[in-house]
Amino acid sequence: MASSFILKGTLIYAEDSSTLKVIPDGYLVCENGISKGVYETLPERFSGLKIRDYGDRLIIPGLVDLHVHAPQYAFRGLGMDLELLDWLKQHAFPEEMRYADLSYAKEAYRMFSEDLKKSTTSRACIFATSHREATELLMDLMEESGLCTYVGKSSMDRNCPDELREDTENGLREVSVWLDHVQGKYTHTYPILTPRFVPACSDPMLEGLGKIRHQYQLPVQSHLSENPNEVAMVKKLCPWSKFYGDVYDRFGLFGGEEKAIMAHCVWSGPEEIDRIRERGVFVAHCPESNMNLLSGIAPIRAYLDAGIRVGLGSDVAGGSSISLFRAVMQAVQVSKLYWRLEDSDLKPLTLTEAFWMATKGGGAFFGKVGSFEEGYELDALVLDDREITYLGKRSAAERLEQLIYLSQEPDITAKYVAGRQLF
Repeated sequence: MASSFILKGTLIYAEDSSTLKVIPDGYLVCENGISKGVYETLPERFSGLKIRDYGDRLIIPGLVDLHVHAPQYAFRGLGMDLELLDWLKQHAFPEEMRYADLSYAKEAYRMFSEDLKKSTTSRACIFATSHREATELLMDLMEESGLCTYVGKSSMDRNCPDELREDTENGLREVSVWLDHVQGKYTHTYPILTPRFVPACSDPMLEGLGKIRHQYQLPVQSHLSENPNEVAMVKKLCPWSKFYGDVYDRFGLFGGEEKAIMAHCVWSGPEEIDRIRERGVFVAHCPESNMNLLSGIAPIRAYLDAGIRVGLGSDVAGGSSISLFRAVMQAVQVSKLYWRLEDSDLKPLTLTEAFWMATKGGGAFFGKVGSFEEGYELDALVLDDREITYLGKRSAAERLEQLIYLSQEPDITAKYVAGRQLF
């Protein structure tokens, strides 16, 4: 249950994509799970609240993972020399077939949920497999973890192993049964409609999912323009489409009244970029996965300049780690390569921009999340950086930068999600 309290320490958060706010020895006030603002001197009106004093430790917003595959966590770090479609065939799909066995699913998903709870991630948008029972099991475990998450049962009716392929009609029925089972069951775990990607979803499947989305008023998550071979495959499967994202849009799965996340967008052209912006689609930037699976570098600077909403994704197991500190670091690094090798007009990302994407940028998918500004849900990480040796004095911003670059997962003293202390 969310409570009221005050956190005291060195507060750091990104107010916008270019402004990093630092309040040394500051006070962060939480009332019923909502931030009441940050203060250098505590106002008298909050004097009745208990202060949790963390000394000089850094306190930052919890990080938001907009794209992660829970069933792939068990084989992360494997097949990293393969391109996307081959990797799916040789590693991802064979592993996901194992989730028909609920005993295996329980063991693997518990490992994922426990590690995610201990990480810097406070909120996540998660792909499950096409197995309804295993997806419900994952949702149970995520609710138990205390994190705020969206979890989606994947839908696939073509171009995948027989063990994962659904009959279109039965697959759509299973989605409706799943939604009826989980509706109102959880406090901080939510369903999200999850067409795997266009190569694995026929037009009738996408059309049916669009109707379900309208009926249940659900957000959507999927993949978009990740890899050149994938993009070519979509053009062959849907020759009527103007571009990849046009397929989702045709069937009512591309933003609009309900939110949508599209992961990657490495090869989105001008028309697709315009449609992404017009529909208010969130882009989940997954820098490590795009490198590992030979997809390329997404032009994130262009997306930010265009006003597109961008967050970060670990994309395990295309990405090898659930660490969003690692994703922040890699987002900056690959943007430098894009500037040097592809387009010198698109300047590299700053660390503040990448940190903002991991907090407030991606957090916007969940509402007022990812900042310590007044009115935002209170997600916070208390970080201990004493193991990082440094000769001399560092600013708080420099301490955060070293944590991001030197710690895949930092030492977390305490973690709060929506005002609830998880540990």
